Amino acid sequence: MDPAAERHGSEAALAEARARRVVTLAGHAGDEEAARAGLIEEAGGTRAAALGALSRMGRLVQRDLVAALGDPAADVRRRACELSTRCPEVDLRAPLADPEPLVVEAAAWAAGERCDRSSVDAVAMVATNHPDPLCREAAVAALGAIGDERGLPAILAAQSDRPAVRRRAVIALAPFSGPAVDAALARARQDRDWQVRQAAEDLLDEPTER
Repeated sequence: MDPAAERHGSEAALAEARARRVVTLAGHAGDEEAARAGLIEEAGGTRAAALGALSRMGRLVQRDLVAALGDPAADVRRRACELSTRCPEVDLRAPLADPEPLVVEAAAWAAGERCDRSSVDAVAMVATNHPDPLCREAAVAALGAIGDERGLPAILAAQSDRPAVRRRAVIALAPFSGPAVDAALARARQDRDWQVRQAAEDLLDEPTER
């Protein structure tokens, strides 16, 4: 690397670290003006830290989160999803379709934390169609937390996914009942992965072989 470019990169990283420290300390000190100044910093990490600072002092509002969900930096969009649990008016359907998997995962988690029934269809779409298994797993968990019958088909479909998702699908069946659920749990007791079998055992309270 060119020495001048390397030096510039080091200086930029140092400036970002300083800016993040300023907004982080502002959050602890209750300095809203300093925290809000971080929302327009060049570095995405600083903008994400500013959101956290405002949340810490109880000054993060819906318009802040809506703006952050449209931020070009994925770190900022992800942080906005995480903090949206305190602002249920924020619509999570757009971040559930975000091109960045970490944003989708955070949005699914937030939907589950909020028991957000308005996002069930979007979460189910992630659970059944997203290429990233961590996103599918988070979406299945969210559907279980929400407990809306509209999400049940996606949870049942997840029983054919990879082991971590299948295990999560079994746990997500807890709020539901009926023949389809009973059949799914019976299949899970015969799953080739012992942790999936264990999850089914825990729900059925019946011993299974490992």
